[in-house]
Parts: sequence; structure tokens; C-alpha cells
Amino acid sequence: MTEFAAALLYALAWSAARLPWPLLRALADGMARLWVLLDAREARVARRNLELIRPELDATAREALLADILRTTARQAFETLRLWTRPAARNLADIAEVHGEALFDTALRSGDGLIVAAPHMGNWELLNQWLASKTPLAILYRPPESAIGEAFLRRVRANAGGQVEQVRAEAAGVRTLLKRLQKGGVVGILPDQQPRVGDGEFAPFFGRQALTMTLLGRLAHRSGARVLLCWCQRLPGGGAPRFALHVEAAPDGIADADPRRAVAALNAGVEAVARRDFAQYQWTYKRYKYRPAGSGEENPYVGMGQ
Repeated sequence: MTEFAAALLYALAWSAARLPWPLLRALADGMARLWVLLDAREARVARRNLELIRPELDATAREALLADILRTTARQAFETLRLWTRPAARNLADIAEVHGEALFDTALRSGDGLIVAAPHMGNWELLNQWLASKTPLAILYRPPESAIGEAFLRRVRANAGGQVEQVRAEAAGVRTLLKRLQKGGVVGILPDQQPRVGDGEFAPFFGRQALTMTLLGRLAHRSGARVLLCWCQRLPGGGAPRFALHVEAAPDGIADADPRRAVAALNAGVEAVARRDFAQYQWTYKRYKYRPAGSGEENPYVGMGQ
């Protein structure tokens, strides 16, 4: 039943993704406006994040930036339907520019192992397909609460090709990643997912303390693997989506034995990426939900839903 439901979801996604892009873009922009009008969760969380980290903005400037964020968020959702249901080779044709590919190729040839830190910037699903076109890799993911949702994700991400191993974010999965790195393999991690309390350290992110995963730093330190920041940034233009793929070296200290130094370097790298195009970063995520012990701060998202 689970697989049947996942197949049905895939069929619906496939059908929606076959609509012309101008229509999908119009639907996305309309959804973004509706989020604001209805004061939906996406609008509330993004607005609260702006209040926390961009206090210098007046109300007019904040609402204008909020509209940009929600518009890019909605467009990314419709883009992803297309990416999930089209051949990977067709999707890769949407990458108009690649910056830093030589850096990536050098890391692959080194045999040291490679950790790809992929922030929630632009379209990370397209990045996943580009990586799979270059090398076998394992990607760490946090499974949805729904078994149907997980089956659907496994189905659509298989579109990247047989070179992708999807590894659940749990103890056994971490051991799998470490073994792959120690053999010189490649691992992909979304580094800005908030870990559970006790599984991370606090470090500044846009000037505010954010609970940050220590896993990436631990893997890099124990395996000696190289770490690169990679992301697909949407290019401006009114036609079908086009992207610039970026590969950059991670900041010094990201593999430090001291987890506090490692997460500080990690957040500095992710912040630098997000500043390239602030609206393309995932600001509908409750990045500051957990607060440092003894700070007296409360969860700033209370009452905003899951």
C-alpha cells in the first residue's frame, strides 16, 4: 500500500511538472502571494527570521524582502517537481554555468574522501543530480515522519541515477558514511539542518546563535576527507529556470578536533553562501528554534505550527 501511494504521488507530480513553465511560475508566484495574504506558516516563519537577523530593515523593506523569499521558495518547489520527474540528462542541461569544477575533480582524484556540504540554497536537488553524474556518492537524509513520504522521496531521488545511495540520519547511517569516506568515497550532507539537542553545538549564524550539527566536522576530522561547499544558484531571467553551479573550498577549521571551532567554521561558510543571494536561501525553516542553555531566550517561533 505504501509503495502504491508513493507511485500515485509520483504520477501526480509527473502530471503537474508537464505543465508549461510560464504557467508553473505563475502558479508559484500566486502561491507566494497567497502565503502572505493568509499569513501562512511559510510567511510567518520567514518574517520572524528577518526580524531576528535583519533588524535594520524597516517594515516596508522587510515585507519586500519577504515577498522575494517566498516567491523563490515557491518557484523552487515547482522546479523540483520537474527535476524529480524528468531524465537527469535533461535536468543537467539547465545548468548554464559551472564554477569550481576543477576543484571538485582534484578532490575526487586525491583519494582522500570528499564531503560535499550543500546548504539549502537555490536548488539542492539539481546539485544532487550533478554530483551523481560525476561520481558515486552517499547522501545523508532525515526521513519524513510518513512512510509514504519516505517511499516517494526514495523514488524521485532515484532519478539521479544508480550512483546515489540514500543513507538515513541515524547511528548506522553515520557508520556507513565514515566507512565510505575512509575508502576515498564521496558523501553529501545538508549542513544547515538543525540537529537534535545534544547532537550539536551553538555557533553564530547571521549574528545569532544557532544549534549546528557536529556530524560533518566529526566525519571530516576522523576520516581526513576534504570538504567542499557546493550549491546551484538560480540565474535571473524570465524564461525557464537556469542555474549556476558553484564549488568552493570550505573554510579553514571545519574539520577541527574542537567541535565548537568546527561548527563556527561551518556556519561561516554557509552564511557566506547565503549572502550571495539572500532570497534564495531557505528562510522558511526554523533555524533558531533551540536556544543556548542558560541564555534565558525562548523559542522565537512559538505558535507558528510545525
